[in-house]
Amino acid sequence: MSREVIVLGAGMVGVSAAWHLQERGYSVTLVDRQMPGRETSFGNAGIIQREAVRPYPFPRDLATLLRVLPNRQVDIRYRPGGMLQAAGPLFRYWMNSSPSRYARIVPEYAALIARSLDEHASMIQQAQAEDLIRKEGYFEIFRTAKAMDAECRRAEGDRDHYGVEYRVLNSTELAAAEPNFTHGLAGAIHWTQPWTVVDPGALVATYAEGFVARGGRFVQATLKGLSRQGQQWQVNTDSESLSAELVVLAMGPWSAHWLATQRLSVPLFVKRGYHMHYSTSDAAKLNHWVMDAEVGYLLAPMRAGIRLTTGAELSGQESSPRYQQLAAAEAVARQLFPLGERLDAEPWKGGRPCTPDMKPVIGPAPGQPGLWLGFGHGHQGFTMGPITGKLLGQMIDGEAPDVDMTPYRADRF
Repeated sequence: MSREVIVLGAGMVGVSAAWHLQERGYSVTLVDRQMPGRETSFGNAGIIQREAVRPYPFPRDLATLLRVLPNRQVDIRYRPGGMLQAAGPLFRYWMNSSPSRYARIVPEYAALIARSLDEHASMIQQAQAEDLIRKEGYFEIFRTAKAMDAECRRAEGDRDHYGVEYRVLNSTELAAAEPNFTHGLAGAIHWTQPWTVVDPGALVATYAEGFVARGGRFVQATLKGLSRQGQQWQVNTDSESLSAELVVLAMGPWSAHWLATQRLSVPLFVKRGYHMHYSTSDAAKLNHWVMDAEVGYLLAPMRAGIRLTTGAELSGQESSPRYQQLAAAEAVARQLFPLGERLDAEPWKGGRPCTPDMKPVIGPAPGQPGLWLGFGHGHQGFTMGPITGKLLGQMIDGEAPDVDMTPYRADRF
């Protein structure tokens, strides 16, 4: 008889964990209050970011801090109340962003990013999700030569150390590739390895459908309680009670709350993000996913229209939305490209689950036999989900994981 596992959370990480455990012969039940891929995994930029070997550090230079302080930027905004609530984790985030600490973190983070594309590729093929994928990379555009030169130097180092591939476009080449952009841009870096996804939520849902088609069970229900009863974990929802020897907690920004019920504390904080879709026309077509590097938003030609995603807002997970950051991004984007009308009834919002050292939590819960963790991927849960699922499966089965898992243990905090 196969061992039973309950996976809590049906975003990219949770679905991937369920997928890999099922492949290993486990009987898996996946639980979420929403259908798969409808929370944080729904609202991202839709890029499997093989090039993103460097996590986002907390800004430490005075110029950036003074720029951000007025709270009117597109790339980062903050809520004073939210920052006060997360003061401890944010201070540790700032400390870990020092040059010496950050230099140690990058290779540990990159070890997961470097394996992300291969693990997605396997799942995409098995789930027959190729129609959702574009293998053309994406553009990071620059308005000034100074900023572009600095990023090119970083790209050269990442190519040498982590196998990142790219090509540099001058202003003329960028204009040929995206003729509807405003003139006067310095150029772009074309990151050639990443794959883009025309409907991120649909990719997660397609993975989940493959899991169910092979005998997995999905329960749409709200989690009400999690407790250990003897050798079993008891999961109570608003529709039924479930029990299993093993539980994987992959609930993104909600994971810290449920860990706290087990008397475990993880310093998780949230970076809020927003998006909106816009109409376009054949006369003004966006050909590539485009990151406006010096401003801090992204445009993506998706099924639902051109998606504009904002940078980060430091706020509480359940705080009410503020759409000024999105409005500011839209105003700048319209100067770059002729966006059409808004297509969504209201902007989407979601929270990225972040840790002070910028690395996810992957592995066993300290002192809680049978409870496994997979959350805290920050900006890259969509990218890292499949490799996280694979590594969890290897650890649960007592195999030597593909990478040293010490940097991702929950007890590191």
